[in-house]
Amino acid sequence: MSRGLFITGTDTGAGKTLVAAGLLRALQAQGASALGMKPIASGCQQTREGLRNADALALLAASSQPLPYNRVNPIAYAPPIAPHLAAESSGQRIDPDRILSAYRWLGTQADWVVVEGVGGWHVPLSEQLMVRDLPALLGDPEPLPVVLAVGLRLGCINHALLTAAAIAADGCHLAAWVATQTDPEMLAVEANIAALRSRLSAPCLGCIPNLPNPTPEAVASHLDCAPLQAGSAPSQCG
Repeated sequence: MSRGLFITGTDTGAGKTLVAAGLLRALQAQGASALGMKPIASGCQQTREGLRNADALALLAASSQPLPYNRVNPIAYAPPIAPHLAAESSGQRIDPDRILSAYRWLGTQADWVVVEGVGGWHVPLSEQLMVRDLPALLGDPEPLPVVLAVGLRLGCINHALLTAAAIAADGCHLAAWVATQTDPEMLAVEANIAALRSRLSAPCLGCIPNLPNPTPEAVASHLDCAPLQAGSAPSQCG
């Protein structure tokens, strides 16, 4: 039975891919197999093999084994705009069944599946679907536990607390959070992290500094997955 995690962020550019790729390597370092997934991506590049997304490729590279690209990123759009707008401009709709099918397949291949969302928690995917709906769609029987990437920049405390409140209001469990130093010029970094620690009920897995070469291995060295390993019962995805 695989375990799943859903990575969301306080906003676009909060470091979700860094956190997801780092968690993949950190879990692997503890002896587990772990695969990444980016269910929906816009701003993809056209290649000989089809549309490819940089975030999805990063997760694929950090995964325990080679994977078919369309399992990692089943829904890809070229326009670098919000996913629901990209779908509309392509004359398509985002099909939840495609996402669920890819996730379940990944769940048969590894101990963990780390799913990276798109944008923030309240990003719309269609008239009926939002990013906040994905943990419940993929979780069985409970929504996937959520890990929040908090981009350290001015306003991050407000953004983190609002997102945490929204996650709880939507019936999901905030399992942990990770701080990412997205603004290297930010003042009072340690004080902001302390404020977040005292106000977020979930454990902090680590603080990722502004790394000159942010490889998954480098990010993983700043993460502690123990709270995830000791977490609630696994969500089945296989």
